[in-house]
Amino acid sequence: MGSLERISKVFQSAEEIPFDDSSKIILMSDVHRGDGSWADDFSRNENLYFAALTHYFNEKFTYIELGDGDELWKYKKMSDILPVHKDTFLLLQKFYDDGRLYFLFGNHDMVKSNDKFLKNCFSRFYDDLDKKSAALFENIKIHEGLVLRYKATGQKILLIHGHQASIMDYTFWGVRRFLVRYFWKNLELFGLNDPTSTAKNYRKKDSIEKTLTEWVAREKHMLIAGHTHRPMYPDVDKPHYFNDGSCIHPHSITGIEITGGNITLVKWNVKTRDDGTLFIGREVLAGPRALKEFTGVDTAALFPKSFLGNCPYLMCHCY
Repeated sequence: MGSLERISKVFQSAEEIPFDDSSKIILMSDVHRGDGSWADDFSRNENLYFAALTHYFNEKFTYIELGDGDELWKYKKMSDILPVHKDTFLLLQKFYDDGRLYFLFGNHDMVKSNDKFLKNCFSRFYDDLDKKSAALFENIKIHEGLVLRYKATGQKILLIHGHQASIMDYTFWGVRRFLVRYFWKNLELFGLNDPTSTAKNYRKKDSIEKTLTEWVAREKHMLIAGHTHRPMYPDVDKPHYFNDGSCIHPHSITGIEITGGNITLVKWNVKTRDDGTLFIGREVLAGPRALKEFTGVDTAALFPKSFLGNCPYLMCHCY
């Protein structure tokens, strides 16, 4: 099965979530929560992430995580990750208990597609303070994809992690995990990056973005993904492929908000007030634009197939 067919299969089988102009949704991905060691890329941005999610929880947003929430290539067990980032998980639990949480799995947390893993490692956790097992995400379902349906227009927005566009990240993810866990993880200590990593290899990013953009042009549906760690926000007359970026950018995290019938690419980072004090603040990178503007464009006619690959005009480098 080719990459386009894999994506279409997810689209056809995905649970559909209707929303309207009163809905508030925040999309983030590639959090890569780890064990707190030097190899935990999330640790340096955890305060940014916690502040952003606290804001979204208080403002009644639904949080949708588009895969790679937990770094389960470098680390074998959720029990290595949960205690270190307990406050973050308890905040996510508040979203879940309030019916405002959806998780997708990506290539780095593909094991979440296994019901046995979820039951044993994600539904409950050992609370060191109370010295007993406690509920976390009991009976949770982790999705490969979701479809948001905008009631005002009938638009369907496919949400996936994006690894479906790469046979190495999708079919042979176990091989990649072995190499990262036992080879590249240790070499990163000496400043050597994994050349096969999508997030660190621009040729792989371009290839995956080409496939995702081709799917949008062929199927005439909006698509929001993560995986490449590269934020994307297209013009309305370009293929409607969006990317929420990641939560492990240097000194910032990015996400996509859907609220009031608009879509916005945002960044959270540390800012400085006039008096020199620091605070964590939100910044708009692109948008907002009305979702209604992203309808009725024949992207396949606008862009021949050979041109849909390297699309620098879609990139947002301002993170």
